[in-house]
Amino acid sequence: MTEKARNRLLSLLWLALAGAAAGAMAFSSLYLYLKPGLPSIERLRDIRLQTPLRIYSSDMQLIGEFGEKRRSPIDIEQTPEMFVKAILAAEDDGFYSHSGVSIKGLMRAVRQLVASGSIQSGGSTLTMQVARNFFLSREQRFIRKFNEILLSLQIEQELSKDEILELYINKIFLGNRAYGFQAAAHVYYGKDINELNLAQWAMMAGLPKAPSAYNPLANPTRALVRRNWILKRMLELGYIRQDEYKNSITAPVSARYHGRDLDLSAPYVAEMARKEAVDLFGDAAYTDGYQVVTTVDSKLQEAARKALQKGLETYDSRHGYRGPEQQLDPELLSDSDQLVDLLHEIPVLGGLEPAVVTAVAPQKLIVQLRNRRVVEIPWEHGLSNLRPYISENARGARIKSAEEMFAPGDVVRLRRVVVSAEEVAQELAEENQSETAQQIQIDSPNDDPFAQSDTEEEAQQHAPQMREEWHLTQVPEAQSALISLAPEDGAIRALVGGYDFRQSHFNRVTQAARQPGSNFKPFIYSSAIEKGYTAASIINDAPIIFEETNLADVWRPENSSGDFLGPIRLRQALYLSKNLVSIRLLQALGIDYALNFVQKFGFDRGKLARNLTIALGSSELTPLEIARGYAAFANGGFRVEPYLVDKVMDVHGDAVYQALPLTVCRNCPAPGEIDSSNAEPEPIDLLAVQKEAELIPPEDEPVELRTLPVAPLHAGEQARPRAPRAISAETAYIMDSMLKDVIKKGTGRKALVMERGDIAGKTGTTNGPRDAWFSGYSPHLATSVWVGFDSNSELGKNEYGGSAALPIWIDYMSTALEGRPERHLAQPDNIVTMRINPRTGMRTSRGGIFEIFRADRVPGRETYGNYPSIYSDGPDSASPSSSSSEQAQESIPEELF
Repeated sequence: MTEKARNRLLSLLWLALAGAAAGAMAFSSLYLYLKPGLPSIERLRDIRLQTPLRIYSSDMQLIGEFGEKRRSPIDIEQTPEMFVKAILAAEDDGFYSHSGVSIKGLMRAVRQLVASGSIQSGGSTLTMQVARNFFLSREQRFIRKFNEILLSLQIEQELSKDEILELYINKIFLGNRAYGFQAAAHVYYGKDINELNLAQWAMMAGLPKAPSAYNPLANPTRALVRRNWILKRMLELGYIRQDEYKNSITAPVSARYHGRDLDLSAPYVAEMARKEAVDLFGDAAYTDGYQVVTTVDSKLQEAARKALQKGLETYDSRHGYRGPEQQLDPELLSDSDQLVDLLHEIPVLGGLEPAVVTAVAPQKLIVQLRNRRVVEIPWEHGLSNLRPYISENARGARIKSAEEMFAPGDVVRLRRVVVSAEEVAQELAEENQSETAQQIQIDSPNDDPFAQSDTEEEAQQHAPQMREEWHLTQVPEAQSALISLAPEDGAIRALVGGYDFRQSHFNRVTQAARQPGSNFKPFIYSSAIEKGYTAASIINDAPIIFEETNLADVWRPENSSGDFLGPIRLRQALYLSKNLVSIRLLQALGIDYALNFVQKFGFDRGKLARNLTIALGSSELTPLEIARGYAAFANGGFRVEPYLVDKVMDVHGDAVYQALPLTVCRNCPAPGEIDSSNAEPEPIDLLAVQKEAELIPPEDEPVELRTLPVAPLHAGEQARPRAPRAISAETAYIMDSMLKDVIKKGTGRKALVMERGDIAGKTGTTNGPRDAWFSGYSPHLATSVWVGFDSNSELGKNEYGGSAALPIWIDYMSTALEGRPERHLAQPDNIVTMRINPRTGMRTSRGGIFEIFRADRVPGRETYGNYPSIYSDGPDSASPSSSSSEQAQESIPEELF
């Protein structure tokens, strides 16, 4: 090399060193300038991925999801290895070898910039994408790119490669509100990420580049090209074999929108739980991945929903067909696409599908469904018994032709009915039985063409198949509510607040205050039993008139039956629901005594009318309040508080909240008693715990459904606060016996179809009738059902608690109690059985009937002088039967108004 050449080379070397030094100085200056504004990498360790609030039943069935972003975080150890390789092949195959920045990738980006004049790709590594997604914007500016590089270098120093990859897998946006690959797997395939195959993993790995452009739902062609390119890269990198590659590139695009399917339909429950979660955690409830576990049982909840919807549809069918929901322009019938769009604007309610009538024949309808299917509605599927609605009390004559009521363009409702193969076979057998017997003479099995098939496949071909049918119906206008509680602690096992949440978000269990009618009588009767009356006390069922200004001047209460039985026993008056007896009984007890007493069941005295009409259930109460009261009859006399949220877990599955419900404890010592057992640990003073937790409100404070305080996570049953008594065990036992008679021989006799001896309850119907109730229980569950109109209009004649509400209660409780053994309240020691004269309620030595009494309240033996006043109309006629005339006259009305 010549001297000149050597000098030139040395000059170039110095120039390169000077350029490198200048570049380093420029980079250092930029670093020093930008570093103060960079976020701390430590924030990544504590980063909270926005994960939606999820609501579950007690058996972990998903019933609700709330939050803007769908995300299901997954640990790197749970992520399939082959899926990780698909990501690396698509985004950064040198991830595990570089230090956060790929010089090769950046140089490629620079070359593209110089060649095209615009940024074509950023040369980003996975680490750089994590930095951008967590801390930076996606704007294409050089300052943002330098920030991204600096952050990536810091991230690589602070976090391991696996930690960085886990953040990427859970953070990246992948379209359709899905953040992270686990959530995207559910959206596009309806499966967990580890349940997918190689072709699907490659499809998923192609999404981060451009979720809209390479989305298999929006652009399946481009998504397929991207998938196959990734598979080829995996082959080139040695991640997969040749046969795996060939099998995967020929696989069809199987992605379709799944959303997050709910396991259980319980929207009213989900909404209540959502509100409680927000009360507990604020707006963080929607983003921090809390999992709310409710007390609802999925089997009972589904049974409640079906029973309520069936009951309303049955009620509705008794009152006639109101006609098509709306009328479309018949000219639209030729445009199938527009019909589909219009039908999709109409929600499916209670499983009833909207459809458009396209043709009408005398004995059938032809309709189009939302999925473009055209089906036939034959005469026998809802048309043959159709009678037009005139009013709640009147229907028109049965139609003789479908053309009388329907025309093309009508929007109607249909119910899909699937007839099982067994039912189809039975129908065929019934149709062909006589014909087969006459026409086919069988001498031997081989002569029977149906006796055997040559192959199992032929047998399957000849076997009856299930059949799909569509039946004409309509969406009910009446509404209903059902609430079912566990009597031991008030846990809500099932709750349905209306026919369909999409029809109305108004929760009638907690928000609809309606008159309970005779549903309230058991609480008045309980106050009488507690005060000294017995089930055999005689009270006069006779007309009575009140002339008081605050009762609209003149009040003439009547029995719903319109008849009067004269002097009858308290038991008989309850199961026959005699209004006049209830009024006389309350008149004798005194208004203030009764109001103070019913507060023990949890009722707010301020909501109760302060006059004699409360004996007939004139005060407006919610089904939840009524069910809470009936739970005391079911559990032997204890007041529990309804609660819905059992526990809340954070995104990691750790419990952060545990309910602390009032719980029945029959074997706990009464307050002030000393436990004689020597069991360890030492018994907890549950009453003190209860008072400290402020679970017993002041007498003037309304008892409401509330969020209970957090319990220690290690607490067992004994740490729960004890439910206080509403009524004595003796009163509960007597009332239970009387309420069982409502079903055995009273207004609830329809429930005898359940063939159980441990069920009890009471019907309720208000004037009009406008409200129909049935509240009842077994020791397993306490359930209240209400039926009525939101507008408070009349239900129609002959619609009572026993006809409108009781069938719903029966359907639900039949399923809820299936497989559960009969249970009965334990008989208290001081309850005795005596033979009485049913006409007088007095003890008799022969004949008569048996009745139960407290041992200290046994009636006297029959003598003429014991009961002369029971035939009078004065207050004395309501006094309890007793063993002395002094006791018989003790109940003078304290105050009428």
